[in-house]
Amino acid sequence: MSERLTHQDREGRVRMVEVGDKPVSQRRALAGAHISMAEPAFRAVRDGQGPKGNALYAAELAGILAAKRTADLIPLCHPLPLTSVKVSIEPDEDGSGFDIHAEVCCDGKTGVEMEAMMAVSVAALTLYDMAKALDKTMTISAVRLLEKSGGRSGDYVRDPDS
Repeated sequence: MSERLTHQDREGRVRMVEVGDKPVSQRRALAGAHISMAEPAFRAVRDGQGPKGNALYAAELAGILAAKRTADLIPLCHPLPLTSVKVSIEPDEDGSGFDIHAEVCCDGKTGVEMEAMMAVSVAALTLYDMAKALDKTMTISAVRLLEKSGGRSGDYVRDPDS
C-alpha cells in the first residue's frame, strides 16, 4: 500500500487522480449502513405507514439517485457511467431499526466504493427525514464498505467481525 495520499500532489495540494491511462474493467462495490429507531417509528416505517408515506420506497429511490450524483457532492470523485445500482432496506434482527445495503456496478477506470457508500448514507438520511415526526432520536451508524471488486487494488471483503 502506498504511503502517499493519492489525491495530493507532492506539495500537498489536492487534485483529482489521473485515470486516463487505466484500463476499463468491471467494478462492483457493496456498502452497508444501519438506522435504529424507537419501536413506534420502526413499526410505522416497516408497515409503510409513516407520516410522509412509504419511507422504505422513498429511501431506496433516494439511495439510487444519490449514487448517480456522487461526483457532484464528493469533490474529487470522478463521474462514472454506472451500469447498476440496487438499494435494499430490511428490518434488523431485533426489530429496532433497518439494515441498508447498496450494490453499485460500472465498467470504468475507477471504483464505485464512494457511490455505494453515498447510496446507503442518503437512504438512511431519507428514512430519518420520513420518520422524524415519530422519533427524533434515530441514530444512523455503521456506514461502511462491505465488498469491492475490480481494479488494480483487487478484491476486498470486509471481515464480518470488524
